[in-house]
Amino acid sequence: MMESKKVLFVSQEITPYLPETELSFISRTLPQAIQETGMEIRTFMPKYGNINERRNQLHEVIRLSGMNLIIDDTDHPLIIKVASIQAARMQVYFIDNEEYFHRKHTVADSRGRFFEDNDERMIFFARGVLETVRKLRWSPDLVHCHGWFTSLVPLYIKKAYREDPLFADSGVVFSFYNNGFDVPLDQGFASKLLVDGVSPKHVSMIEEPVYENLVSLATTYSDGLVRGSASLPDSVSRVLDKSGKPVMNYISGEKYVEAFSVFYDKIMNSQ
Repeated sequence: MMESKKVLFVSQEITPYLPETELSFISRTLPQAIQETGMEIRTFMPKYGNINERRNQLHEVIRLSGMNLIIDDTDHPLIIKVASIQAARMQVYFIDNEEYFHRKHTVADSRGRFFEDNDERMIFFARGVLETVRKLRWSPDLVHCHGWFTSLVPLYIKKAYREDPLFADSGVVFSFYNNGFDVPLDQGFASKLLVDGVSPKHVSMIEEPVYENLVSLATTYSDGLVRGSASLPDSVSRVLDKSGKPVMNYISGEKYVEAFSVFYDKIMNSQ
């Protein structure tokens, strides 16, 4: 019997833990649907401080927690929590850290001001996901990233972890949504991304850390791209159109599971 394929979902937001949006809804329904086709899944998101741990029954996974990630020469403890969506028979893993994820908002404060450390929060999240997957000894055939907060996952898989047998053959799919930002990230962003395997030339497109360049970074290191919203900003569409990568157009309604299954197969078979 063939071993079932493994798909890792990395998402910026998932309902019911956060309010329902286009992104959080597909991040909730797609993993369940893909699991029901017979594939094995793991799902990760950030543990923002506005997620109610008691109501959602999150608990810490002690055996996975306790690692430190170094960002900009500072140690940051990694805490892993997990919760179950009973109806879907699926677990969601949460990446947590007191400094980055205990404020009561996601990426902007109550006045809508973009957090100044979103760059480091993204780095911590991306590396935290991949280090946790390594601890689980779980080798994904495909990694599907949803939303700009996950933009660093493709870079790290293709460069920092390229010699790790767990990720060596992983295809990466990235879904773009109509949820960008218009404030540049921290000017030191590109240098903070550097770890073993990631050199300045790998991140040169993010020297100017604006949203459009983050889209270029995610596109460069992904194997397949998805239009997650019916309409995307022109700047994003241009990057996708020029990428030369397989692009799946926006699909609404019931047909999306079949479409994603076909697209996943195409990407996995090309690795």
